Amino acid sequence: MTKIIGLTGGIGSGKTTIANYFQSKGIPIYIADEAAKKIMQSEEIIAQIKKSFGEAIFDNEILNRERLSKIVFNDSNKLKQLNTIIHPAVKNHFKIWISKLKNAPFIIYEAAILFESGSYKDCDKIITITAPIEDRIQRVIQRDKTTRELVLQRMSMQWNDNRRIPLSDYIIENSSVEKAKLEIDKILKKL
Repeated sequence: MTKIIGLTGGIGSGKTTIANYFQSKGIPIYIADEAAKKIMQSEEIIAQIKKSFGEAIFDNEILNRERLSKIVFNDSNKLKQLNTIIHPAVKNHFKIWISKLKNAPFIIYEAAILFESGSYKDCDKIITITAPIEDRIQRVIQRDKTTRELVLQRMSMQWNDNRRIPLSDYIIENSSVEKAKLEIDKILKKL
């Protein structure tokens, strides 16, 4: 049976960079955030979001993700409400995706909120990516063209490394991509 290796870390830790390196080694990668974005465009999910958050977060029937983000990252109850809509749909999508990979010895399941969502329970091993806070903040500001305040707000909604690390099998410090790649190569030998 295909093993599930969870890959997580806080916003800006470099999960996508690390996932891309695993993928360059021929390992199938499931990126939960990308799947969630696609799923959020389905009629069924849009209907549930409208019911929970109203028409104001839509522009001509198209979900305004920025407006929705402002709501959920300012109110932990609203974030939980959104997660109860999205997480079951992502979990189902993942089951279908992995069912097509029966010959893969393992896959990488990348999710920023692996622990918060409970998805870690489905993983055989967990890799946590860490990076200095200031590096993470600057990466997200550049990537998302956002403000420091909004990055800190999003960080506050996620577990910190002190909570993730004790539950993880492997830790990759991603302050240098080259050093992180060396760590991945060591992990691959063990997997």
